Amino acid sequence: MKITTSTLNDIPEIFRLYKLATEFQKIKFPDNQWPEFKKDFITTEVIENRQFKLLIDDKIACVWAITYSDPQIWEEKDNDSSIYIHRIATNPEFRGKNFVQAIVAWSKDFAAKENKQYIRMDTCGKNDKLINHYKSCGFDFLGMKKLKNTSDLPSHYHNADVSFFEINLK
Repeated sequence: MKITTSTLNDIPEIFRLYKLATEFQKIKFPDNQWPEFKKDFITTEVIENRQFKLLIDDKIACVWAITYSDPQIWEEKDNDSSIYIHRIATNPEFRGKNFVQAIVAWSKDFAAKENKQYIRMDTCGKNDKLINHYKSCGFDFLGMKKLKNTSDLPSHYHNADVSFFEINLK
């Protein structure tokens, strides 16, 4: 298993995994699915080294992105001492391997190198199984709420209940 930044050549596979994740969400979470993301949005993440991949035998098994600021989602809790994990999408060939634990281990090291205190993540909808999974991977569940301003966020945040998760590294 190897974790590295995604490349521009990975973009078709990233979109394939997002599409498969959305199809899975339609079955498992019919009230909330990812929208189709714009190519320039993902390209910017790749160019800025904020899109990551987990490789197994040189095959992309999982992808995710990070941001260093997330004010519309985290509102008053948004700060410079955090990294924010977004859009974990697992290749169905590798589903069930608990990559979230690997991402948590990686993110702890990454955040420490970036001198960050918090690793934060959110998910839309009340999904007790997913909440418990994230908790078992080391996140504290901070609760749920509706966001005040979702105008610049992807559509799955609009009028959604959002679950908040955090790891405090200090």
